[in-house]
Amino acid sequence: MTDITIDQARTIVSATLAKGREMGLKPLSVIVLDAGGHAKAFEREDGASPGRFAIAEGKAYGAVMLGMGGTAQMARAEQQAYFMAAVNGAFGGRVVPVPGGILVRDAEGAVIGAVGVTGDTSDNDLEAGAAGIAAAGLTAEG
Repeated sequence: MTDITIDQARTIVSATLAKGREMGLKPLSVIVLDAGGHAKAFEREDGASPGRFAIAEGKAYGAVMLGMGGTAQMARAEQQAYFMAAVNGAFGGRVVPVPGGILVRDAEGAVIGAVGVTGDTSDNDLEAGAAGIAAAGLTAEG
């Protein structure tokens, strides 16, 4: 399995922010993690609150560590709150189980990283992030 490259990560960040501006979203923050959950790239737009790094990272971290996007995590949390509470305990409280945490898959379907987007509604965060991932020629699973 290969990890997401720095060039792909930069493309994802810039295209996600561009999509957010096109959609008229509030200032976004975007992080790209590799398949091991380590940061490859991050940007916080002017006007975004400083706490957005932790939220973006938590969305992406949950996606890559659990192998499911934020939408699926949120559904799981609604159905089995105890499971997500236990997962968050296992991961030191780092998981934010809502849309905007997006798995990134390569052409063969392998998970090569994750993206976390925060700043607007979770559904809008997901839409902007998916556009950024597509711009890098990769597949989003939100």
